[in-house]
Amino acid sequence: MCAAGRRWGRRQRVLLWGVLLAAWEAAWGQLRYSVPEEMPKGSFVGDVANDLGLQMPALPDRGARVVTEGRTQYFALNGKTGHLVTAERIDREQLCRLVEKCVLRCELIVEGEMKVYEIEVEITDINDNAPSFKEIELEERISETTAPGSRFPLPNAHDPDSGRNSLQSYELSGDEHFSLAVQTGPGGDQRPELVLAKALDREEAAFHELVLRASDGGEPSRTGTARIRVTVLDANDNAPVFSQAEYTVRVPEDVPVGSTLVTVTATDADEGLSGHVKYSVKKATDMASDIFHLDSETGVITLVQSLDFEEGDYHELEVQARDGGGLFDTTKFAITVTDINDNAPEISVRSALSEISEDAPSGTVLALLHVQDQDSGANGEVRCSLDGGVPFRLESSQGSYYRVVTARELDREQEWEYNVTVWAADGGRPSLQSSRVLCVRVLDVNDNAPVFLQERYSARLSENNAAGALVLRVRATDSDWGENARVRYRLGEGGVRGSALSSYVSVQAETGALYALRSFDYEEVREVGLWVWAEDGGSPALSSNVSVRLVIVDENDNAPQVLYPPAAGASGSGWAGVELAARSSEAGALVAKVVAVDADAGQNAWLSYELAKATEPGLFRVGLHSGEVRTARSPLARDAARQSLVVLVKDHGRPALSATATLSVVLAESVAELLAELGSAARAEAEAGAGEAGGSLTRWLVLAVAAVSCLFLAFLLLLLALRLRRWRRSQQQLLAAGSGALRGVPATHFVGIDGVRAFLHSYSHDVSLTADSRKSHLRFSAASCCDTLPARPPPDEPAPLLGDQEPAGAQQADPAPLPVSSSDQTVSAKLLLRLFCCFPAVLHSVCTEVC
Repeated sequence: MCAAGRRWGRRQRVLLWGVLLAAWEAAWGQLRYSVPEEMPKGSFVGDVANDLGLQMPALPDRGARVVTEGRTQYFALNGKTGHLVTAERIDREQLCRLVEKCVLRCELIVEGEMKVYEIEVEITDINDNAPSFKEIELEERISETTAPGSRFPLPNAHDPDSGRNSLQSYELSGDEHFSLAVQTGPGGDQRPELVLAKALDREEAAFHELVLRASDGGEPSRTGTARIRVTVLDANDNAPVFSQAEYTVRVPEDVPVGSTLVTVTATDADEGLSGHVKYSVKKATDMASDIFHLDSETGVITLVQSLDFEEGDYHELEVQARDGGGLFDTTKFAITVTDINDNAPEISVRSALSEISEDAPSGTVLALLHVQDQDSGANGEVRCSLDGGVPFRLESSQGSYYRVVTARELDREQEWEYNVTVWAADGGRPSLQSSRVLCVRVLDVNDNAPVFLQERYSARLSENNAAGALVLRVRATDSDWGENARVRYRLGEGGVRGSALSSYVSVQAETGALYALRSFDYEEVREVGLWVWAEDGGSPALSSNVSVRLVIVDENDNAPQVLYPPAAGASGSGWAGVELAARSSEAGALVAKVVAVDADAGQNAWLSYELAKATEPGLFRVGLHSGEVRTARSPLARDAARQSLVVLVKDHGRPALSATATLSVVLAESVAELLAELGSAARAEAEAGAGEAGGSLTRWLVLAVAAVSCLFLAFLLLLLALRLRRWRRSQQQLLAAGSGALRGVPATHFVGIDGVRAFLHSYSHDVSLTADSRKSHLRFSAASCCDTLPARPPPDEPAPLLGDQEPAGAQQADPAPLPVSSSDQTVSAKLLLRLFCCFPAVLHSVCTEVC
C-alpha cells in the first residue's frame, strides 16, 4: 500500500511539472507536456485551449483537431473541454527502445484559421519491466589449471526501462570459488565478469552452480536471474586468439539480404578438442540479434534482414571464440549503415479546403501541408513546387509545413474547378519525388449581371391581333451559377396613350416571352417603345435592361371614307350631292370632285376612283387618282336634266375595301331651269313626305317658292327689255339675251362644295342644295349683302328636298299642299328666309353681268 502511494505521488509530481512546463512553452508558441507511459485511454495530458488562449465555445466550430506523426494517433483533443488526452495506451519501450528521451510530436490544427501549433509530449518511463537475460541457463567451461583472478565475461541483462528504472546492479551467489566484477563500458553500460577467486580442482568438484541476479532501481525494484553452470576441465594450454581486436564494416542500407558482411577468425595452437574453436555472440542488442547471423563454425556474419538507416545507423556485436578446453577470446564487430536515397518525400495534408469563394482575397490559405523525407543529409532535403497555370502559390510555413495560398483573385466564370498538384522532390541522386493532388471547387458569388443576347430588340405586330398573342422573346444569360444565374424578367415603367404600359403588353417572368394583352389598332398606336429588365436571383440582385421596339403593322381594316359628297341621312336616299353643269359644257369640263380618305397607311390607303354607274353612260368620266368628275363629251339635248352618278372609291389593300359616292348632276342653261329643277325636287320631296306630316305651313312654303319664281321671271323680263334698248350695239347680244341670261357661262363656273356646290364663279356666291333640306344653304362672299348661315347638324329623320329624277325641261307646276313634320317646317322656314335674303344679291349680280 505504501509503495502504491509513493508511485501515485510521483505521477502527480510529474504531471504538475508537466503543466508548469507547458505554460512556459506556450508563451514561446510551442507547447510541451509530459505524461507517464501506460496511462489509460482518455487520460489528461494538457489544457491546450487555455495554454494557447483559444476560446473554448468556438474551438469545435473552427475544426480544431490533433494530428500525430506516424500511422497511430496517440493523442486527441476533447472538443468539450479543450484538453489534450491520450487516444491509445502508450508503451515507451516500444516507441523509443533506442532513444533515451522519448518525445512524441503532434500538431494542433485549427482549420478555420489555417494555423498549426506544435505540441511535444515527453513519455516518461515507469518501472514496468524487469531486467532479463537472453539465456537463463548459462554454461561456462574452465580448466582446472586456470589461475585465480582470471575473468570470464558474462552475458548482460537487458532492461528496456530508462533512468533509475533501468538495470542498476548485478549480484552473484552460490560458490566461494567465484566472485563477480562489473566493468563500465564506453557507453556507460555495465558488463558483468565472472572472477575466479580460488583455484579449481576437478577431482574435488567437477561442476559449480552459480546464480547471477540483475536488479533495476525502480520502486519497488525488479530483478532478473540467470543460472550459471561451471564445468571444470582438464588442463588446456592455449586459448583461442582473434586476428583483430575489433572488426569494423561500413555498408549501405540497401545491401541485399544474405550478403556476407565479415568473417571473424580466431586461432588456437592446441590440437584436438582443445584446438577446435567455436564462435558465438555474447552480447548484442535486440535489433542486431535479429538482423545478423554468426556461423558458429566458420565465423561468417551474414545479413538476415534488410538494413534501414532510418531505424538504426549503427550496430555492434560482441563475438566470443571458445575452444574445446573452455578457453576463449572476445572481439567486437561494429557495422555502420550509410544512408541511400531510398525514401521519397511524403506529403501529408493536414488541412485543406474543398471549396473556396471566388471573391476570396489574394493570400487566402487553401491547404496546410506537412512534407518530410526519412532520409538524411541531401537525400532528406525537400523542395516543394506547384504545377504552373494555376492561381495559387506555395509558401513555406514553420518547420516542414507549407501553405497553399491564392496568388490572385479567382473567377468562377473562367474556371470553376482546379486540380492543384503539389510536387515534393528531395536532393538525392537520382532525385525522388512524390505528389499530392488537391481538388478545389470555386464557389460562385453574384458578380455578373444578366446580359441580353441582343443590344436591342424589335418586332412587327399586325394590328387587330388577338389578345394574348406572342410578340417576341427576349433572352438574357447570366454567367454565374445556381441561384445567382436564375434570370427573371419584368417590364419597365412606361405608358401608351395615357394608359399604363402593363395594360398593353406583359412579359413572362421565367421565359422572357412578350405578349400583347389587347388588340392594337394601327390608326391609334403605330409604335410602342418599352424596356425589359432582367434580374438574377443573387443577394443583392443584379439587373440589366434592353430596349424593345414594337412596330404595329397596318392591315386593310378601314374602308375609304367619302368626305364629299357628304353621306345622306337615314332616309335611304344614298349619296345625294347635287352638282350643276351647263348643257353647253365641252368635253373635259370639271363638274365635281369626289374627296375620300382612308385611315389606313401605305398601299392600304392608296385610293382609286372609277365610275360604277351613271344615268347616261359615256357622258361623264372620273379621274382614276384625282376623283375629279368631268364631262366625257358635250351634253346633248336628249340627255336627261338630272344625271345620277355612282362613283366607286377603292383602296389597294388585300383584300381591297371600297365605298361609293352618289352625285346628282343637274344639266341647266339658265337660273330658271335650275329653279325649275329645284321646284320639281321640292314637289317630289313634298309627295314623299305626305304621309308623315300635313300642314298649312307646307302650302305656304310652296306658295312662297312660286312667288319667288314669278318675281325672278319678271326680273328677267325687265332685263330683257333693257337689253333691247342696246340692240344697236350688238345684234348678237340681243339674240343671246332672248335665249337666256345664263347662255355662254362656262360649265366650270359650277363647282359643288360642302353638299351640292353650285357656284356661279362670276357671281361670287355659293349655292349648296341636297336632298336634305336641313343641309341646304347659300353662301356669299364678304362683299355680299347677306352673311353665310352655318349648316345645322342633320336631324335623325331628314326629308328630301329634290326628287330622284325629273325630265329635262319640265315646267314648274303649282305645288299642292303637303303635310310636313314639325322639324321639316322649321328647316323649310329657314330655307325660305335664305332665299328672300339672297334674292337681291342675285338680282344685283345679274344686272351687273347684263350691263
